[in-house]
Amino acid sequence: MREGEPQRVVGLFKKFKVPVEVVDARAEFFSALKGITDPEEKREAITQTFYKHVFGRIVKQSGARFLLQGTILTDVDETVAGIKRQHNVFAQLGIDPQEAFGYAIIEPLIQLRKDSVRKVGKALGLPDSTYQRIPFPGPALAARVIGEATPERIATVRNATAVVEKLLQGTRAFQYLAILHEDRVTGMRAGRRDFGLQVEVRCWNSIDARTATPRGCPLQNWKNWPRRSSRKCRES
Repeated sequence: MREGEPQRVVGLFKKFKVPVEVVDARAEFFSALKGITDPEEKREAITQTFYKHVFGRIVKQSGARFLLQGTILTDVDETVAGIKRQHNVFAQLGIDPQEAFGYAIIEPLIQLRKDSVRKVGKALGLPDSTYQRIPFPGPALAARVIGEATPERIATVRNATAVVEKLLQGTRAFQYLAILHEDRVTGMRAGRRDFGLQVEVRCWNSIDARTATPRGCPLQNWKNWPRRSSRKCRES
């Protein structure tokens, strides 16, 4: 999740007088992701862990019969077309959640794309900061780590995400994000050779999250980046 996201969600629903229980399932997810580097295998590990184990346990304890989730039409398109496996798509793949996990899934937004979802959010009177936020991956930050998603690497990309979203929020781009690479980069710091992690910044325009075009996002205020995020040049 994003930095500070659990607290933000609790605060948002508190305004609507809806109590929220935060479940810390980090140990289960990182255990399921251990040793996995393939992107699709990571997505499947997260899917099974959430629906079968984490939420499945909550269902058994509470007796809940339904899960309400925000699957949208683009999620279905990408999964069915084989572009990438969205963690929240089942029926279109011939999977019955009731049979597989023990509960049914309600998807009120499944016939809408991102732009329409935002119109619904506005019509419902939700805060702009909620329905106008840039998209975030269902499999969370594990989808933005190339290679194994360890607790340490997730912490790094979470910090990078917070920095990128803060610096590029005025660009009006549809989405901008940070990707953590596996390889190390080298450069000079204080007159000496130094090594660091490589973070790639991606930025593009879209309306419905179905098609997109690259967008240049010059970091005009890059000098304001934290020192730990300073630029480094890859060695030839």
